[in-house]
Parts: sequence; structure tokens; C-alpha cells
Amino acid sequence: MRFISPKVDYAFKKIFGSEQSKEILISFLNAIVYDGDQVIKDLTIVNPYNPGQTLSLKDTYLDVKAVLADGSIVVIEMQIASMAAFNKRVAYNLAKAYANQLVKGEDYPRLNPAMAVTITDFILFQETEDVINKFVFQEREKKFEILNQELQLIFVELPKFNKTLSELTSLTDKWIYFLREAAMLEDIPESLGEVSEIKFALNLANQANMTVEELDIVDRRGMMLQDEKGRIIYAEQKGEQKGESRLILRLLKKRFGEISVETSRQVQNLSIEDLESLGEDFLEFDSLEDLENWLMER
Repeated sequence: MRFISPKVDYAFKKIFGSEQSKEILISFLNAIVYDGDQVIKDLTIVNPYNPGQTLSLKDTYLDVKAVLADGSIVVIEMQIASMAAFNKRVAYNLAKAYANQLVKGEDYPRLNPAMAVTITDFILFQETEDVINKFVFQEREKKFEILNQELQLIFVELPKFNKTLSELTSLTDKWIYFLREAAMLEDIPESLGEVSEIKFALNLANQANMTVEELDIVDRRGMMLQDEKGRIIYAEQKGEQKGESRLILRLLKKRFGEISVETSRQVQNLSIEDLESLGEDFLEFDSLEDLENWLMER
């Protein structure tokens, strides 16, 4: 067996947002939001994925939306790469889902709770090792809530999850493992298959059960997302390299005086690793000639 990766937003929409995905989504949300307790009993998927209406690569509305039995709204999204003001975008989407419940002239009491569940394939919160982090409106000092969980932001950071298949004990563990490792599986492991909803999700992710058109768009969508992730990483590294080279050049000028344009250009083109080495080695230089000889060796 070969499985598509749930990390690809298009595949995520197919697995969790199809017309037949209701039980999958209920199990997943109970695992992530309620630590496996069966709090959610029923829901309706809004604008479900339909294989007869295949989305194009230009479509960007690939999140999954659902309305719970009590009227609460849930927006679930998979994000493979970070972006500028990402947290603000998530908060905006939650606020929009909450506000859009009312039409002009309706009263605020008609508003139902809303939550945004966001899964990221990158580290979002450096200050904690927790895989799942949940946020509500509360008083800063005494921590009491003002809206009684009316609005919730829930984040799942996949890179922080490092349990192996044999270490999975809870429903939460198994769903996060599915998200992170499904594309690497060659069959359905017993520990995952014993959860009927995860077994069904793996069957939906089985490439053998997909059309040629679906496989093609999943593949191209995955390539686009990986390219975007690569561009972000490159930009971050380039920014770090630029800042490091500027610092090194300032230190070199302070010690040896004016540096030629060509030598400056060579320093600016060094990799982060070479710049770090130069930052240590230049302390032993006696002249610009030593610097030029060092650069020639690189």
C-alpha cells in the first residue's frame, strides 16, 4: 500500500472533509480538542470535498469547516510552511467564522462558540515542548475567562511529536502519528487499524482508491507546498547570512581599515558555516593579506 500525505492541504481536505468523513472528523476532534473524551457526538461538514468537482491548484480554500450538534463552529487547517503574520491570519479566520454567523439586524446572543484547530508542520511556539497548545480569552493576571471558551485557538505542531508506533497509547497519539507518518507507511499497522476511524482515514488516503486526476493534483499540490517551504527556509537563511556577513565586515574594517570591494564581495558570498569560521579565525590575522589568503582557501 501507498498513502498520500495528510500534510498536503488538498489531501487533508479529502480525508477529513469529504461527505463520508464525518466519523473520522468526530474522532479526530475529540482526540485533539478533548484528549480523547467522546464529547462531540455529531457534526455537519460544511462545503465537503467532492471528487466529482476536483479543485484546481489555484484553489486556496482547502480548510475543513464543520458545525457541531450544539451549533459550535470549527475550522480545521493544515499548514506545511510558516508565513508572515501567520498567527494573525489564524486569529482573523476564527474571528470571521464567528462573526459571519449573524446577518444584519440579528442579536449577539445568537452567536455560537467557534474554534480554530491548526496543524503545522513547523515549530510555532519555541517556548514550550508541548505538541498541542490551546488558547482562550482570559484575564492576564488571575487567568479567569471572559468568554467561557466562546473563542478557542488550538495548535498542533507535528515536528514536536516524536513517539514511535510502539509508543502510541492514546487516541490523541494515534491521530497525530497518522498526520505525521501516514505517507511513510506500507500497510495499516495493527495499533492504528484498531481505531476504526483511523483505519477508514488510511483507506481514504490509499492511493489505490484514488483517481488519476486526484493523484496528479495531490502530487503537484505537494510539490508546490514543498517549493514554498523551501523558499521560506532559503529566505530565512539568506537573511541570517546577510546579517552575519555585515557583522564580520564591520569587525574586519575596525581592525584592518578599508577593505576592497572584491574582498567585501567574497565575504558577503560566504556560507553561514564559513562566516562562523571566519568570525573565529580573523582574530589570528595580522593583516588583510591573511584575510585574502583565507578567502582563497575557500
